[in-house]
Amino acid sequence: MTGTERIRVMRVIARMNVGGPALQTSILMRGLDPERFEQRLYTGVVEPGEADYLDLRARDIIPHRVATLGRSVRPAGDARAVASLVAEMRRFRPHIVHTHTAKAGLLGRTAAVLARVPVRVHTYHGHLLYGYFSPAKTRLVVGTERMSAMVSDRLVAVGTRVRDELIAAGIGRPGQYAVVPPGTTLGTLPDRAAARLALGVPGEDPVVAFVGRLTRVKRPDRLMEVARELRRLVPGVRFVICGGGDAAGQVAEAAREFGNAMRTVGWRSDVETVYAAADLALLTSDNEGMPVSLIEAGLAGVPVVATRVGSVAEVVHDGVTGLLAPCDAGELARQAARLLLDDPARREMGRRARAFATQRFGPGRLVSDITGMYGSIAEERGWWPVQRKEEVR
Repeated sequence: MTGTERIRVMRVIARMNVGGPALQTSILMRGLDPERFEQRLYTGVVEPGEADYLDLRARDIIPHRVATLGRSVRPAGDARAVASLVAEMRRFRPHIVHTHTAKAGLLGRTAAVLARVPVRVHTYHGHLLYGYFSPAKTRLVVGTERMSAMVSDRLVAVGTRVRDELIAAGIGRPGQYAVVPPGTTLGTLPDRAAARLALGVPGEDPVVAFVGRLTRVKRPDRLMEVARELRRLVPGVRFVICGGGDAAGQVAEAAREFGNAMRTVGWRSDVETVYAAADLALLTSDNEGMPVSLIEAGLAGVPVVATRVGSVAEVVHDGVTGLLAPCDAGELARQAARLLLDDPARREMGRRARAFATQRFGPGRLVSDITGMYGSIAEERGWWPVQRKEEVR
């Protein structure tokens, strides 16, 4: 389908810290056809202790910085961010403003209304309905999201469970939603022995990896409880923790009790090295969208033990590509021990995980899905001619 003009897309995200939203944003910035779309990325700055995805993995993407668009809520700063975004929208004149992450979703859509941008799209990479705030603050968040959904043309959820929970909370109408799972790739896996050497993990002891932000909702405290119990069930097990965040200091302190059996390696641009060294990946969160770390584990052929939250079950098929458990440290440890002590079952789950992740979560599919959504909007608005069915064949 050939359009009569390029569609201008203004992509807004609060900060490009290492994680799923930054990865998905980067794939779209690189992947959309530049002959059909003109894109600009607007973002704030990462907070102290966070790693910047643009520095680690996406130096080719040049952002437009909005200093007050970061994570923290500051009324005066947020008002300045809205004013800056409105000014940028009037200069760029986007057809579509597409926002990512909660704060950017609120400020970006508010600015788009003020600047009279024709189409407003927001992606829910997860949600803040539980696990983040007090009940009173959660009610405020829900109310804000409901109002923002009312001025949105499309709402994108990374999984069906995420979408259903948002709709159940009264956020948006079913017809507004599209479910677009994440897409990603993984670098070439190094040799297992070389990976372990690079991480300082000696020998052939079983290795459990945790990859993700070290923040409250990810429950690093539960991670440590699981590690303690798992050491009792599987003597000799080792742990590699890859990530950073506001709880990184607490995790490093707690890791001391494990001696050389637990390595904290911070954020790494070669995350494939962590998966290559691992026998099992672990997720202990109270709340998730669709975790990219579990997709990466699948691409590496590493089975997962995870809490059954958010859209995790859409990545990890329980009993097929990994094992799911309630948010209980003891049960997570028992499931992890079950796999670590059964080499044939673990290897078979890893093979199935790789096949499923490769087929379902490639970056090409993500780009295709979003291209299709933008294209349908362009046809509805008359920016592009409607594609006849015979042209699709």
